[in-house]
This record gives sequence, C-alpha cells and structure tokens, in this order.
Amino acid sequence: MSHSRNDASDHDQGDDDFLERELGLAARGIELVKMEGRVFLRFSGEVTYHGLRVPYALVPARGVLAKPSKWRKMELAARRALIEERTGDKALAELQLDTEEFVRDIAEQADDAGFDPRLFLGVLDELETSEPAEYVFERIRQRVDHAIEREQEERHAARTKESINLAEYPESFEVASRMQRRFIALLGPTNSGKTHRAMDALAKAASGAYLAPLRLLALENYERLQAARPHGAPLKVSLITGEERRIAAGGTHVASTVEMLDSKTPIEVAVIDEIQMLADRDRGAAWTAAVCGAPASVVYLVGAPEARRAIEALAERLEVPLEVHVLKRMAPLAMEAAPVRKLSNLRRGDAVIAFSRREVLMWRDMITDKGLSVATVYGNLSPEVRRAQAGRFREGQADIVVGTDALAMGLNMPIARIVMTTAVKYNGVEEEEISAALAKQIAGRAGRFGVHEEGFVAGYDDDTHEVMRALMKEKIPPVPASGFAVAPSLEQLHRISSVTGETSLVKLLRRFVHNIDVPDGFFYPRITEDQNERAEWLDTLDLSVADKFMLSLVPISSRVPMLQSAWEHWALSLAKKKVARLTPHPEGLFWKNLQEVEDTCRLYSAYAWLGYRAPEFFPSIEEAQQLAREASERVDALLQQQNAATRKRHATTAGKPARHKRRA
Repeated sequence: MSHSRNDASDHDQGDDDFLERELGLAARGIELVKMEGRVFLRFSGEVTYHGLRVPYALVPARGVLAKPSKWRKMELAARRALIEERTGDKALAELQLDTEEFVRDIAEQADDAGFDPRLFLGVLDELETSEPAEYVFERIRQRVDHAIEREQEERHAARTKESINLAEYPESFEVASRMQRRFIALLGPTNSGKTHRAMDALAKAASGAYLAPLRLLALENYERLQAARPHGAPLKVSLITGEERRIAAGGTHVASTVEMLDSKTPIEVAVIDEIQMLADRDRGAAWTAAVCGAPASVVYLVGAPEARRAIEALAERLEVPLEVHVLKRMAPLAMEAAPVRKLSNLRRGDAVIAFSRREVLMWRDMITDKGLSVATVYGNLSPEVRRAQAGRFREGQADIVVGTDALAMGLNMPIARIVMTTAVKYNGVEEEEISAALAKQIAGRAGRFGVHEEGFVAGYDDDTHEVMRALMKEKIPPVPASGFAVAPSLEQLHRISSVTGETSLVKLLRRFVHNIDVPDGFFYPRITEDQNERAEWLDTLDLSVADKFMLSLVPISSRVPMLQSAWEHWALSLAKKKVARLTPHPEGLFWKNLQEVEDTCRLYSAYAWLGYRAPEFFPSIEEAQQLAREASERVDALLQQQNAATRKRHATTAGKPARHKRRA
C-alpha cells in the first residue's frame, strides 16, 4: 500500500516536471512549487532603481493553484490549462510593476530615514513562502516602519535628554538661584507652635508669602495675616489659590496654595507649610518647586521632624545655609486606658474620625440620635463649609466633631480627645492600615494648647484601640533625602516638542518621564496617573499643547460622572473655540440632595480655576465664585438641618429636650 502511494507521488511529480518543461516555465523565470500544504507558482525577476539591483522570487496575486490533495486529482490537461491561465504575460507584467513600485517606495523611505534599502529588500529572492507578494510587501513595510520608529525614538530620546537636565532644575528658578537665601526649619509634632512662630516672623517682615497645602489653610492664614498689626497698621494681604484671587492694592503679603508660588517677585520671608509633603506621591513636586524656587531672603520650612534629612540634603544641594529648630509638643498627648466602646461614652470636645464621607454621615446620625450636636468635616466639603462647621465646634454650638483625616491638616479646633472608629483606610486600590505618620498627625489634633491641659487618643472598639496604641509608639521613617519629584512645566513640554516635533500630550509626558536627563536621581520626573489618563482623551481633540496641558491639571474628580461630564464639555468647547459660560440650574440648589450640592460646589470652583487661566473662553469667573459661595452655604444649611432633625427625633423619643453645656 505504501509502495503504491510512493509510485503515485513519483508519477505526480513526473507530470509536473513534464508540464514545466513543456510550457518552458524555467526559461520565463517561473517555478512550480509544492510547500506549506499548497501548490503554487513563483515568478523570478529583477528590479533596478537608481543603481540599486533587487532580484525577487515572489508568488503573484493568483499564484496559488490548489491544495496538494486537489492537485493530485486533477487531470494533466486541467493542470496545464490552469498553469497557462496563471502564467500569461499580463500576470508577469503586473507582478513586475507592483514590485517596481514597492522597491521604489521602500528605497525612498529607507533613504529618508538614513537606512540602506538592501537591509529590507535583500530578502525578496530568498523567501521560502507560499504567501502572495502583497502580504510579503506588507510585512516588509511594517519592518521598515518599526525600524524608522525605533531609530526616531532613539533620536528623539537623545534630543530630549540633551534639552532637559534635571541636575540644573534649581537654576530654572532664576530669581531664587541668584538670591542670597537662608533656610530656617521649624520641625515638630502637631501643637508644637511651629506654624505660629513662622507666621509671626512673616507678619513682621516687610514682604512675604505663606504657601499652604490646602485652600483652607491659605484662607485661614490670609485672615490671620490681615488681623496682624506688627507695626500698628494692618498688612496689605492678597489671597491667591487656583480657584480664587483676592488681590490687595499695593499688597505686601500673600497667602496662597503651594502650587501658586510666584517665583519671580523677590520677597523678604516665605513660609512653606507641611514640608514633609515633599514625599507625597502626587503633590510632592509642588514642594520641591517651592523649596528650590521661593524667591525669599529667609525661607521657613515648617513641618514634621521626619523631614529633617530631606531638608538638609536640599539645603546642601542648593548651597543655602540652614538653621534647624526642633520643637516639642506644648500639651502632652496620651492614649486612653480603654476603648470608648459605646456611644454613651462619647464626651463633648471629642473628635470622632472615620475615613469616608458615608461613614462620617453615619456616625454623625448615630451620635445626634443620642442627643449630642455634631459638626461635620470631610474632604468633599468646600473650605468655607469646613470652616463654618469647625467654627460651630470651636464656639460650643456643636458638642462633637465627626470628620475624616481632613481634620489632620489645618482647622485649629479645641479637641480634647480623638476617637478613631477604625484604623483602616481605602488607599485607592484596597483597604489598608493607616501609617504611623497619619495616625500621629490625626492624634496630634487632641489637646489644643491653651484650651486643654492634655490631649487623649482612643479607639472606639478594642481592635482599633490596640492598633492606635501600637501606631503611636511606632517610629516614623524619615522623608527620603533624594529622589525629589519634579512635575513637567509647559515650558519643558514645549522644549521637548520643539526638538522632537511631537504634539501628543501623552507622548510629551512620556518623554518627560522616561527620556530627560536625570544624572544622579536627586531630582526625578513625576506625573500623576490622572494627568496621564486625561492626556489620552485630550489628544483626540484639536487643541494646542498648552491647552491640553492646562486641561489635564483642572482640579476636578474624574470619578464623579457629573464632574467628569462638565470637564469634557469644557474641553470640547475649547477645542471648538467656543465660549463656555456657566448656566446654573434654573431652580437653584434646593432641588438637589447634599451630595449633589457638594459636587456642584466643586464644579463651580473648577470652572473658576479654568477662568483664571483662559478667561476669554471661560469668562464667568465672578458668577462661578458667587455660585460656589451659595452652594457652600446650602451645604452648611443642609448639614445643620440634618443635625437638627436627628436631635429633634431623639428629643421626641426621649420625651424631653436634650440640653447640654460644653465642659471646660
């Protein structure tokens, strides 16, 4: 059986050899081939282009004749007819023309990129494949494209590296780098008086700036400076945040968020608050810029003791003399002997901490249901609402404050005891135990000096109490003394664009992160995930690099559908060069629930931020600020109403009104 199959196969091959001889295929450069489960024709020839000789052996468009099983069953006459049909002069001419055009295209493309075309075309007579020529051509085109992309990538990477050297980052702040500056570090835990000392020096200076981590703190210290009378007369103070400008005529002092640093106007004193934020993953670059670029004769660096090594390293790198003062807490802080365990064990003057808006409002309702009045503070609230709520607690109108870790920074309140409902917080990916640094920062809010002789910390339940006890004993690791984050500036992106020709924001940001020169890693490039995600969408719009960069930085949450939709609308309007005016809801805010009013307030603030940067397209700045104020007032009113309603329910249930006095 096997022998007869071989005989048939030999006979079949003999027929093919006979057809090749009879039809004179070899003389015309044609070969009949069986390979890869196909019977096909391969045409050989040569193309000459500008002295370049390119031999080829390719399968024409209709060169595949049949599968071997089908070919074997065909009569000799049928095979001859099929071969004659597929090997006519027209088929040969078509392949020759297609190959000439392909060779010309590849040669020109390779020459333009500085490659030898033979690197890609030399394989055309060596390919052992049954694929038609068009597929072979496409694969070679892809190889050329990839080679050009790789070469261009290497060239652009080299040019980017030459254009930006992070070792020279401090020199990019021309005013500060030319000044004789001096650093004074005031380091200590919460309630050590460090901020008070720095602000006192700032108020006495002829000119100066306070740089805050939060709008809330900028606002608080703006009013603090306004109230100061160091030389008998009030200071002329401006407030500058991303969303607000209160410019004083002839102003000498400014309170601003750290991102709003004015690096071009020389001043006498600058105060950079919460200096340990140098290590913050998303915002640390703003503190790097402030330390390198604050154009002040004396720069106060105020924050936690663990920032000392980092400050010393920066001062040495910048060649700025440094004084370090480590301050101690003025009122002692202690763990309670036992957890709180029951709502009835809460006391006036307590601050109850949870880590989400939903948990805060749940605890507020449970506590007010016991007849206590509650002030509420969490991150989604505007600075104005947080201040109003904190003011109620400070003035005794609220017995207890319930808040998130937003209480840990700013908001000076007479808290006697911190009560932690949990020591676990969502980090954006998963629930995890809070760090010792955050635990101590929150706990440090207890025992306000001058109000309480001592501060206390407790967990609500046994587990949280023991975790807090352990965290309070834990040593906080120091802020790293190298690897200070640097965010891209528009000027840097324009520089990269000018040497690479790229206008895609995603690619420019990628070049900034991966290709700029980082000689010793002391400064390193950093962008946020939010900015990168936004850049991908912005690249689909007809916008300049400057506009895309601005829109990528709008302080608005992409996780809230209403806010994300507003941001996309503003971006689309700018792409169409259309003016986007604010259109408040005709029924105002009274139809919205608390969450909706909070989000609306954030929307107005984000619009104002854009308005200050592109007023010709976002002109409703004053309306945005007025509407944000109204929304803040509405949020505050809703919080009060909810508080009062729950207490009223409790009073009715208890059969008598709840009366409480604040303890001394």
